[in-house]
Amino acid sequence: MSNSAFDFDFEALCQKKGLKMTDQRRIVAQVLLGAQGHPDVEEVYAMASKLDAKVSLATVYRTVRILEDAGIIQKHSFGDGRARYEAVSDDHHDHLIDIDTREVIEFYNPKLEALKQEIAAKYGYTLIDHRLDLYGRRKKHTDPEC
Repeated sequence: MSNSAFDFDFEALCQKKGLKMTDQRRIVAQVLLGAQGHPDVEEVYAMASKLDAKVSLATVYRTVRILEDAGIIQKHSFGDGRARYEAVSDDHHDHLIDIDTREVIEFYNPKLEALKQEIAAKYGYTLIDHRLDLYGRRKKHTDPEC
């Protein structure tokens, strides 16, 4: 199994965790790594069980843990009480979360990235990694023609 940002041996990861490689785990990993957006475990389970009815919720949880521990996916908490996941990639981005609809908008801003570096340097640090999640509400249009 391959993702554009990285290659890894999923079977070796399972063996390292003392777990047997199964078709169901392979399907869960494929769903997670191919998912658009930021699915939670229940959404991953729903997608995977459409591909194979034998996939269990427990298998989804174990597979998520394997991939997260290996640094292949990362967990996000966008304020809705559910852990959400996305594949780690070389392309950095931040998130803007609509607090009313829970829509997650991914964005990249070079000025903002430079400012983060500047802030770290000001305090004597080299920035190694970071996450930025912005929470907002869509502005209401006051112009009657909008």
